[in-house]
Amino acid sequence: MPVNTGDETVSKQENSNILELKGASKRFGAVQALWNVDFAVRTGEVMALVGDNGAGKSTLIKGVAGIYSLDAGEVFFEGEKVSINGPRDAAELGIEVVYQDLALADNLDVVANMFLGRERVRTPFRLDEASMERAANETLASLSVTSLRSVRQNVAGLSGGQRQAVAVAKAVMWNSRVVILDEPTAALGVAQTRQVLDLVRRLAEQGLGVVVISHNLHDIFEVADRITVLRLGQRVAEYKVAETTQQEIVRAITAGDLQTVPGLEVEV
Repeated sequence: MPVNTGDETVSKQENSNILELKGASKRFGAVQALWNVDFAVRTGEVMALVGDNGAGKSTLIKGVAGIYSLDAGEVFFEGEKVSINGPRDAAELGIEVVYQDLALADNLDVVANMFLGRERVRTPFRLDEASMERAANETLASLSVTSLRSVRQNVAGLSGGQRQAVAVAKAVMWNSRVVILDEPTAALGVAQTRQVLDLVRRLAEQGLGVVVISHNLHDIFEVADRITVLRLGQRVAEYKVAETTQQEIVRAITAGDLQTVPGLEVEV
């Protein structure tokens, strides 16, 4: 509960954690994929999650999304402790994930993709096409997506940047509070990458908490507010983008101090 009034309270609310993990751990057999990881996302900011292959990024995100159940740790959403036992729990909280493959159906148009599995119906045997088309256009307009000729285009004919925009719009139109983007600029050209990065910033400006997973540090430094670094399943550092350099991030990714040595019980 805010304890002050005026600008100080507004600032505190804007910087509050909307999603927080404390002590998150996950093991797959002999592999400790995550160990005692703290992670937080604030409203209106872009948090980047970086690390080498095998660092635990995907495991952490899938734990948040309810695909994996964490072995240990606590999850807080808007300050309240919650249990995420499956993707439906995450979606009901307002957590949406846009995976690298985008999960779009190429044979369907933009509207059908944005409402896939959540179609509006007028009668038991008739879809409310007009309502869905209107909502799709409104969502895309709110994100300043202007590169689509029509929401009735089939997704198969869209560019990589346009497909990413559709996937993001699909994620945010369901009262989302946190949007997680997995490698959103992978395999995109320069112009398309620019469009996606601008879209990421607009999500944060609308008050969402945004998580971006990426190996591209140039993109990270352009769009993120803070950076969390994972190494061998552990959080080794967290930085404010304005107070660090790409060289410092690379050092943390490759040689950040671990709390424990994987496979050993002693602390280092």
